[in-house]
Amino acid sequence: MQPAVWFDLLHGPTGAGVATAEGVTLKRSKRGWMWNQFFLLEEYTGSDYQYVGKLHSDQDRGDGTVKYILNGDGAGSLFLIDENSGDIHATKRLDREEKAYYTLRAQAVNKKTGWPLEPESEFIIKIHDINDNEPKFSKDVYTASVPEMSDVGTSVIQVTATDADDATYGNSAKVVYSILQGQPYFSVEPDTGIIRTALSNMNRESRENYQVVIQAKDMAGQMGGLSGTTTVSITLWDVNDNPPRFPQGVYQFSAPESTEVGSPVGKIKATDADVGKNAEMDYSIIGGDGIDVFDIVTDTDSQEGVITVKKPLDYEKKKMYVLKVQVENIHLDPRFLSKGPFKDTATVKITVEDVDEPPNFERPSYVMEVKEDAPIGSIIGSVSATDPDASRSPVRYSIDRRTEMHWLFNVHAGNGSIFTLEALDREEHSWHNISVVATEFNPKQSSRVPVYIRVLDINDNAPTFADVYETFVCENAKDGQRIQTVSAMDADEPVGGHKFFFSLAPEASVKANFSVRDNRDNTAGILTRRSGFNRLQQSSYLVPVVISDGDYPMQSSTNTLTVHVCACDRDGNMKACSAEALLRSAGLSTGALVAILLCVIILLMIVVLFAALRRQKKKEPLIISKEDVRDNVVSYNDEGGGEEDTQAFDIGTLRNPEAIEDNKQRRDIVPESLYPPVRRAPVTSRENTDVRDFISQRLQDNDADPTAPPYDSLATYAYEGNGSVAESLSSLGSATTEGDHDYNYLTDWGPRFRKLADMYGGEDSDRES
Repeated sequence: MQPAVWFDLLHGPTGAGVATAEGVTLKRSKRGWMWNQFFLLEEYTGSDYQYVGKLHSDQDRGDGTVKYILNGDGAGSLFLIDENSGDIHATKRLDREEKAYYTLRAQAVNKKTGWPLEPESEFIIKIHDINDNEPKFSKDVYTASVPEMSDVGTSVIQVTATDADDATYGNSAKVVYSILQGQPYFSVEPDTGIIRTALSNMNRESRENYQVVIQAKDMAGQMGGLSGTTTVSITLWDVNDNPPRFPQGVYQFSAPESTEVGSPVGKIKATDADVGKNAEMDYSIIGGDGIDVFDIVTDTDSQEGVITVKKPLDYEKKKMYVLKVQVENIHLDPRFLSKGPFKDTATVKITVEDVDEPPNFERPSYVMEVKEDAPIGSIIGSVSATDPDASRSPVRYSIDRRTEMHWLFNVHAGNGSIFTLEALDREEHSWHNISVVATEFNPKQSSRVPVYIRVLDINDNAPTFADVYETFVCENAKDGQRIQTVSAMDADEPVGGHKFFFSLAPEASVKANFSVRDNRDNTAGILTRRSGFNRLQQSSYLVPVVISDGDYPMQSSTNTLTVHVCACDRDGNMKACSAEALLRSAGLSTGALVAILLCVIILLMIVVLFAALRRQKKKEPLIISKEDVRDNVVSYNDEGGGEEDTQAFDIGTLRNPEAIEDNKQRRDIVPESLYPPVRRAPVTSRENTDVRDFISQRLQDNDADPTAPPYDSLATYAYEGNGSVAESLSSLGSATTEGDHDYNYLTDWGPRFRKLADMYGGEDSDRES
């Protein structure tokens, strides 16, 4: 507004002034041209419009010529101005939390001319806050946890409440926290909302969960302030403050002596008031006479100590064991070690029960040796087993024949001696694995033991060629030329290894064509003893070679080397040789040649058989019953089957005799070109035609047919009968009425049917003449 405008801040109902919270009365005063803010309390509850203030211009003489105009936020709806007096009123209840201030513009104008008396001025109506919002927590329910046995003042959780009122005006938004439920265990800081422990040594095992109710109050907690509450659920989490304890000091178990190693005997369990990892325990055996016989392991799921067998039990040796078992926590808390050792001990007594046991062999297995030339009945060793029970029952021995099916060995039932039943051959089986069974007489308990028998070698085999040796020699070979190197093999296995000696047989030494040179390395060379060979005189030679071993007794054998004579060039390359020699040089033995020849013969036989089958398929049968319409003709190699033979033809084929082709040649006979096929006259079909005449006509046709077979045949014909409503559809009946027809109408059909009209018309004229 221009300097001519002033305003009043009147909040009272009379307009004379307004009292503040401090009790000071504000009076209307003329402010000149300095504009300030209007202030309006929120949440007005009166029935009249709420008075905001008054606008007045110095140009207003009170004569009613000045008009006040208001524009801006809420002007005309939320805020109204008396255009004559300038009084401003609020029409609705205002909420500072929705909008804290409003900006408006005021102007004074002349009512008559509408000219502004002063420029438009801007002012603010600010809403004064009142305490109309209670504090609200961010959560309805808080969840927190704190270790048990915590010190006093340990922080648990912080809760926070907010107030929507104006924090810059008064104490409407100043929040103070207090505890309504949860004392004396917990406390809360009034300004921060931090909850802390208020008692020491709070034990989870006594009480684990607490419900704490916290209140937040505005107006700094003074009387009349608004408040809100929340619930905090506090849980004490466990710490290891309790040692494990055995419920009893002595435990007793029993176990049969047949209990296998690793099998459980019993379980013991200590109690621990803690939970989770603080209750995890470890069991161990720390003393007693069974510390080497039994073991204890911890079941991590149930926290039990499982006692197991560590070594086999024997009732006859020891009937009772005493163990000292200790249990202790795995995870210790140093703060509570002063409460004492976190471990406990107990005594475990285990009684061994007697069980009837099978015999026990002195050894887990036996290894025996026998020479392969041992005579039948030779004892090669013995086994021994005893009854471990107190009764000491006698034991009977036998061999499990499932492991020794050849009956080479047997065992003495009384003393367990093993002897031979047959002669042994090391080259056939060098080891024999058998099972000997020991059985008690009463009760019948048995056990078995493996026996490994090794057959020792003796020098009972003569050495032979390591391969089938055949070679060739050139006709122009020189004296002393090496033509082949041979080696030997022996089925025996001497301790020092094989040592073979090679020599030419004595009977071949006289006028020998070849010689044998021992190389001293278990091989020998075959050399020529003359120069030049003639393959036409002798195409091959047999060289006897004597091979002996170096063992005792010495064994020897004579082996033959075949040498073929071949023509060679100067360099010794073979040029011409016998067919057998060529095959031998190619590496094909007699057996291989025979096998190849047999394969060729088999292939040829398969080809011939296949060709014969193809030819048989191409030969056409005499009669094809499914395709030939004359399948009613039955041929016989003799006089015929007679009238009783009704299985060789299909009567149904003749149900339609008109469908038979007259000119179709028979397949059961050879057609004769000298006799042309007879054209049968069409069958007359009258309504009352006699069946006998019909059959007679067919019989005459067959008798007159020169191509009919000279043997018996039966022809059956079907007759459609008489009395058909549709009459006969066959064209056979047209022959009987041919003379009654007048074909002169064919001349009216045009030139295309002139030929037909001449044919039928001509016949009529001939008949008339």
